[in-house]
Amino acid sequence: MTFLAIDVGNTRLKWALYPSAKGNAVPMAQGAEFLDNIEKLSEGAWANLPAPTQMLGCIVAGDAVKRRVQEQMEIWDLAPHWVVSSAEEAGLTNGYDHPTRLGADRWVAMIGAWHRGLAQGPASPMVVVMVGTAVTVEAIDASGKFLGGIILPGHGIMLRALESGTAGLHVPTGTVREFPTNTSDALTSGGTFAIAGAVECMVKHVRTHCGTEPKCFMTGGAGWKMAPSMSVPFELAENLIFDGLLEMAARRFQGKQTASAQII
Repeated sequence: MTFLAIDVGNTRLKWALYPSAKGNAVPMAQGAEFLDNIEKLSEGAWANLPAPTQMLGCIVAGDAVKRRVQEQMEIWDLAPHWVVSSAEEAGLTNGYDHPTRLGADRWVAMIGAWHRGLAQGPASPMVVVMVGTAVTVEAIDASGKFLGGIILPGHGIMLRALESGTAGLHVPTGTVREFPTNTSDALTSGGTFAIAGAVECMVKHVRTHCGTEPKCFMTGGAGWKMAPSMSVPFELAENLIFDGLLEMAARRFQGKQTASAQII
């Protein structure tokens, strides 16, 4: 019963094929494509894969991209299922004002982080950070309730905004420094410290609200770039969204789906 997990972000599609939909499964194959190259999947990376029997995906890129992905999946007899955030699932409660409006990637990553934390010990508050095209910083209490989160521009968007909105400012690649002494380093350091500061602020809020130090998990394509600049302890978890999809699929496809879970 092979399981295909798909994560479609704003820039790339990432996928992994597992021997089964279980929380601790190890991928048999995995890869990534930029969204412009989706049409290459069926004749390229997916052409020689064992046919998956189950699929669950997370997408933030919109319906047009979803249709393109599903067209590539027509090489298999496979029903596509996509996550919609719900009021509760896999042990997590959604505290968003309108639960279904929470970005699916945020919801799935939190579920992945929650179960990663449980595997390490008793339940505790946590902060979950995704660093990509955009940056999200989420707060979860020890009962598994999502308290809320913040969204800010990713590093690339910050730099492009400065370049387009500031006369004569061009954005070369710089180095993160404590005391930048040139414009390139100043821009790179500013974006990095803005993200680090947002994470530190959320950790402080959770610590005050819950009365204990939260675990901090960081994921996303640019997560490793932030590592040297973080002042709070954190675990870099490369595949939190895949971890979350596995946990959700294990329940949905084995008849343990809760009433609030949605598959469309």
